[in-house]
Amino acid sequence: MHALPSVVAFVAALALAPALRRTLEEAGQVRENYRGRPLPFPFGVLVVAAAVVALIPLAPLDDVTGGDVLAPELGTIAVYALGVAFLGLADDALSGPSRGWRGHGAAVLGGRVSTGALKAVGSLGLALLVLRGHDDYLLAVLVLVLATNVFNLLDLRPGRAAKAFVLLGAGLTLGAWDVDPLWALGLFAAPVLVAGFYDVRERAMLGDTGSNLIGALAGLWLVLTLSTAGLAVAAVILLGVTAYGELRSINALVERTPVLRHLDSIGRPHA
Repeated sequence: MHALPSVVAFVAALALAPALRRTLEEAGQVRENYRGRPLPFPFGVLVVAAAVVALIPLAPLDDVTGGDVLAPELGTIAVYALGVAFLGLADDALSGPSRGWRGHGAAVLGGRVSTGALKAVGSLGLALLVLRGHDDYLLAVLVLVLATNVFNLLDLRPGRAAKAFVLLGAGLTLGAWDVDPLWALGLFAAPVLVAGFYDVRERAMLGDTGSNLIGALAGLWLVLTLSTAGLAVAAVILLGVTAYGELRSINALVERTPVLRHLDSIGRPHA
């Protein structure tokens, strides 16, 4: 029964994806990708849509079985994931030219609303809410907020955020030899695979709606899996990636590193 939410959400995502893609195109919700191809956007909405549709059969079944279907942590996961997805959607819909911490800071100092800054502050508020009572409260909050942002920095090429999420999840699951966090996140994590396929094949773009949501799930996975020492190491790594992404080019790093360049190109159309 623990895997059922993942299966139902995955099937829901498969069923909804073609219609959502067509709806976005017909509504004129398209944006050019790095190669100048206009693609349906923001396709990250699929993850939220599939998760909430999957709850229609899952929630009553969980009630009937006495709580044997949905993970106890799902309430915490859903609050943070849905909140971050909304902030990402607002950024996709309303963002101006400001990019990066310096750009968002300049917008705020200039008396304008920066959706990027709102996203960062909102993610912090949500993390402080959902992690109350955690043994490593502030450290866990730091990891969660940093991970949410890092996956947004990664999402500059098709499929990169989804691939990083899969690799991280596999590493955490195998390293801890614990599938409970996977099942707890499955309602949202399973649709990421479908959205990621459309993204890597350049059939749609995730947008900040998708990349920040994937980052939120990655951060939750880290928090649900790691010990205090592990969270400390994760925080240092995430801080390093964040600083590098703001000051240098992650794309350039990927392109000049053969292993990363190969992983980054897997599944992507070349024509």
